[in-house]
Order: sequence, then structure tokens, then C-alpha cells
Amino acid sequence: QVQLVESGGGLVQPGGSLRLSCAASGIIFSVYTMGWYRQAPGKQRELVATISSTGSTMYADSVKGRFTISRDNAKKTLYLQMDGLKPEDTAVYYCNADPPNRILSTHTGQGTQVTVSS
Repeated sequence: QVQLVESGGGLVQPGGSLRLSCAASGIIFSVYTMGWYRQAPGKQRELVATISSTGSTMYADSVKGRFTISRDNAKKTLYLQMDGLKPEDTAVYYCNADPPNRILSTHTGQGTQVTVSS
């Protein structure tokens, strides 16, 4: 059974930092492109950042220079370091695993709430 379990969310003041983690099980983690998505109240889910199996990264313009995505294949864990947080970063953050081929399935975690407020 595939599981993606996010952790590390919480309440933080503007300008603060949080580090999200996503622990994966049931998949060959190293071959998946992993990513973070977020969904704010009343808005569509949007891509935050992705990291490929080879370590190539991509970021949404809104988080470039503030967020850093990384992965530890030995621990089967994905991370998102979020610095310089803004109120507009408030959302539920989801971990996503995209497979390298069509035979395998895409998987998404249950999400972790991040609230940026003073």
C-alpha cells in the first residue's frame, strides 16, 4: 500500500520559516518525480515545486528564492524548506509522486496545513 505522509505544517508569523517533510512508503521512491502542491481556501490547487529523480528542480514564480525542495532517497523522504513566508503562502500543502511511466500511478498525500499570520 502506497502512503505519502506529510508533516511539519503549522502556524508561523510572516517572515518566518517552516520545513515540510513527506515520508513515502510502498513505492520505489528514487524513480519518482516528487512535488509539492498547495491549495488555499477558495482557490485551485497549484504547483509549488518539483524535483526529478535526477535532482532537477522547478519552482513556481511565487516561491522562487524563498522555498527549496529536496529529497533523500535513502530515507524515502521529500522536503520543502520555506523561508520568508508570506500570508499568501497560507494553504494546505500536498506531497505528490509522479511515476516515470504510465504503468505506475500518481500518488498524493493527505496534506498539511500551513498558516502564515501575525
